Amino acid sequence: MTPPVIDVHEVSKTYHVTDDIVVRALDRVSLQIARGEYVAIMGTSGSGKSTLMHILGCLDAPTSGTYRLDGHVVQDIAEDDLADLRNRRIGFVFQSFNLVPRTTALANVELPLAYAGISRPLRRRRALAALDAVGMADRVGHLPSELSGGQQQRVAVARALVTNPSLILADEPTGNLDSRSTDEVLAMFERLNREGRTVVLITHEQDVAERARRVIRLGDGHVLEDRLAAGVAA
Repeated sequence: MTPPVIDVHEVSKTYHVTDDIVVRALDRVSLQIARGEYVAIMGTSGSGKSTLMHILGCLDAPTSGTYRLDGHVVQDIAEDDLADLRNRRIGFVFQSFNLVPRTTALANVELPLAYAGISRPLRRRRALAALDAVGMADRVGHLPSELSGGQQQRVAVARALVTNPSLILADEPTGNLDSRSTDEVLAMFERLNREGRTVVLITHEQDVAERARRVIRLGDGHVLEDRLAAGVAA
């Protein structure tokens, strides 16, 4: 039986603000996400969703509990190997785009491949293909400042795709977009999911969450709800 892409078991995360004040951002959270799912994790500010996102993306480690990614216990992986795993298996999309300001769209998309040691000709071909896949083939030479918010997010999605990851993690990807750009970006995630990629989207917006196929709602560090999205047949 194929293991879930994401397997979180009894995961807690605490932060020591002072010697006397401890904040529990996650409290014994358990969930599984199968390969090919499209899941929205939603909640208000302070619900724990951003903390969970960082753990799922191997950017932070739980205080207790176990996180398995593709069957591997993340806490047991050496830091160098973990960085390689993030680069190869996970594509990140952020609310603030995180594009390098004085670098073209093409060069921004090439960056993960450069870190992976891919040759210049090959990474150029792969970056051009990724930009074409998100409808940005005619903007490859533009700087981020020359692109709209929606176009910048498309470039960010292309950068997430260029390493051909099995998992896309999107943290509030529509937070800085207008309604038209939001619809376009969500349509891209839906297409990527139909093509077989696992997509996990973090959001505080109900209408954005309902575009996924499954909705997990967090509150005060707990899973409050785990259901199919509206309109998805049981």
